[in-house]
Amino acid sequence: MRQERTVQATIFEVFAEHQIGCELKAISHWLDGQRVLVSLVASDLRGDGLRQTGRRGLPAETVLRCAILKQQRQLSYEELAFHLEASASFRAFARLPLAWLPKRSVLHRTISAIRPQTWEAVNRALVGEAKQKRLEEGAMVRIDSTVTAALLHEPSDSALLWDAARVMSRRLRQAAVLPGAAAMRWHDRRRIAKRCATEIQYSRGQDNRRRLYRKLIVTAHATRAALLRGVKQLTGLAGVAAERWRARVEHSLPLVGRVLDHSERRVLRAQAVPAGEKLISLFEPHADIIVKGARDVQYGHKLNLVTGKSGLILDLVIEAGNPADAERFRPMLDRHIAGYGAPPRQMAADGGYASRDNLDAAKARGVSDVAFHKKRGLAVADMTKSAWVYRKLRNFRAGIEAGISCFKRAYGAGRCTWRGLDHFKAYVWSAWWRTTSCCSPASNRRSRLHSSRRWRRSIRRASLHTLNEPSSPDCYATAKRRPSSR
Repeated sequence: MRQERTVQATIFEVFAEHQIGCELKAISHWLDGQRVLVSLVASDLRGDGLRQTGRRGLPAETVLRCAILKQQRQLSYEELAFHLEASASFRAFARLPLAWLPKRSVLHRTISAIRPQTWEAVNRALVGEAKQKRLEEGAMVRIDSTVTAALLHEPSDSALLWDAARVMSRRLRQAAVLPGAAAMRWHDRRRIAKRCATEIQYSRGQDNRRRLYRKLIVTAHATRAALLRGVKQLTGLAGVAAERWRARVEHSLPLVGRVLDHSERRVLRAQAVPAGEKLISLFEPHADIIVKGARDVQYGHKLNLVTGKSGLILDLVIEAGNPADAERFRPMLDRHIAGYGAPPRQMAADGGYASRDNLDAAKARGVSDVAFHKKRGLAVADMTKSAWVYRKLRNFRAGIEAGISCFKRAYGAGRCTWRGLDHFKAYVWSAWWRTTSCCSPASNRRSRLHSSRRWRRSIRRASLHTLNEPSSPDCYATAKRRPSSR
């Protein structure tokens, strides 16, 4: 049984006067008006076929607030459990029921149950709030792409074969301890598989490598045959544990078959395997091979982002495969028009999006000025009103690089640490929340500091004061100091 909201919260909700406490208080106030998001989280936690009776779990409102708190402060589940117990501000923000101290396992199980669609709805609500408060009108946008890496090691045929051998051996060991399972005889070939995979890395000569690969493939085939015999032997075994074991085996066997097929084609027959057919991980089979220009190959998923003049990430799409940037220009523009109800007045994009068709499509949709970082044969007069406007838009586009760097390095979107495609999407959407919340009305920072004339005047006065005192060691900090909230 789980409630949507905390029915009786403590009356002693105290937020610290520190900047972090003020931000949490402002975000808490914004969340109080988002009842729809709490209902979405409640539906994610209930699942299908879950009874409404039994012991009470964490309220859906608390789960959503704990998830936002985890991403807001970039905490692990262990650190989040500690801060919820030690910090009065964190407890006040999370709306924890009285005397409740959730452990790491509870936080992990509940937060990971939030679907990526719910995280997307949270971000849409935040962007909609920025639009309503006129912090971001969507009239001047920029587009670029980046890659979020999946949680996997550098793929190679030998490493994948070794992974296949040890995963199948693990399934056989699990089958031996199933309740009611008959004894199975099988040979553990992990040792020889690991030795072959290690020798392949340091071997010289194609003939020697083929010999080691042939030995490793034979070992993997033998382990797979033993697992198939075990599946046939345990076909009639009943029980929840047996059903889970069979589900894991049914998931692993097709992937192992693909690894064996690709290794035989590439190494033994010297055939080329298309990138779309390649499997680069048994544990993250959804990951794609991403090659951007002449840079290093990355393994994960490609992202297309749209940011505005305020720095907010207005839209984010997790792509399937490795589509060219030029192919995604018009779909991203159409998504922006659908979200804001009107085309942007000016638009800047990376050179990969440049093409005559994209320029004509943007002009036909009502965009006045379109600037590509690389012209690729396009005239400046065709893109913008003047060369001055083109230079301004090109410089404006460069700002998205800083936003992407912050999105990936400061807020964890460089590499996803959650497993599975759905969790990958939820991780990226939650990282978008962290990036957007820093300059949104919900944080009470960007709207209060950067949209008020008082703040701009205080910056100018502080800058003039700093120029009069050049010997001050913290002159930059003095110029950038923010005024206290009133």
